[in-house]
Amino acid sequence: MRVLVTGHQGYVGVVMTSVLQEAGHDVVGLDTGFFEGCDLYPPKAPVPTIERDVREVSAQDVEGFNAIVHLAALSNDPLGHVNPGLTRDINQEATIRIARLAKAAGAERFVFASSCSLYGASDTSAPLDETAPTAPLTPYARSKVESEVELAKLADDNFSPVYMRNATCYGASARMRADVVLNNLVCWAVLTGKVRLQSDGRSWRPLLHVEDMSRAFCAMLSAPREKIHNQAFNVGRNEHNYIIRDVAEVVHKTVPNCEVEFAEEASADARSYRVDFTKLATTLPDLDFRWDAEKGAQQVYDAVRASDMTEKIFLGRRHIRLNQLKYLMESGKLDDSLHWV
Repeated sequence: MRVLVTGHQGYVGVVMTSVLQEAGHDVVGLDTGFFEGCDLYPPKAPVPTIERDVREVSAQDVEGFNAIVHLAALSNDPLGHVNPGLTRDINQEATIRIARLAKAAGAERFVFASSCSLYGASDTSAPLDETAPTAPLTPYARSKVESEVELAKLADDNFSPVYMRNATCYGASARMRADVVLNNLVCWAVLTGKVRLQSDGRSWRPLLHVEDMSRAFCAMLSAPREKIHNQAFNVGRNEHNYIIRDVAEVVHKTVPNCEVEFAEEASADARSYRVDFTKLATTLPDLDFRWDAEKGAQQVYDAVRASDMTEKIFLGRRHIRLNQLKYLMESGKLDDSLHWV
């Protein structure tokens, strides 16, 4: 299958393209290059690339593909708060535009990277399945809800969108992110000897390794259409719902000679949700998830120890997406609308 992966040079994208290639797919990437050079270690051999802002994708860019894996987005809540209008333009309007172009060009499947964060704050006494009401708390989460609604309007006998509501990702990647919870805790512990919690650690969060996420997307490309057409799937495993304090304890056991501490401003995190992943497991029973928090923490620990990361680099722009975008704007390389100057 010939597959276009948008955002293929990002944290998830560099892993996703490798997994898809290993599965035998002909992969082309599309990326604007915001995070060029933000590497923890050298990435694998690059895939053919269309250098394009997702807001400027043309009909020609999407011609000849059987499927689109759409990852490109302003990728977390702090980025969404920089400019909520930009989040809507990039995460929602560009998503629908690409989907329309892909449908017109004959693509049969559109695998959309949504998020479990669209469930927002919820009653954590019972996990939420895909029928649960959405309660997005941030521009990022709202953009995912609204994109799903609009993509569903494009579904027909020839075009099958599928909405992958991913748990919070973790794990080593050449384009490492240190601003997601498990990665952040491991990096901080390695560099300072402290497992530093920014909240009181009592919130629930489902976690998902980037390689397991990539395998789930790959499985969706070959899944029977009648099983996945125009449906949402929570992506993760039921046993991978964690209380943040428990994640901190995993890191504490992984990184030698460290201790858990709470930031001075630590308070309750309104984003707390447990998620039911039964639908994915029953729809794709052969899907093999290979990671858990313990294995992932060890992988990140080993990767950081083998890298040139220092506390200055960790707190800088290389591995924190918001810092990188601010740098590009302040240095005049991007304008206020995140277009290249």
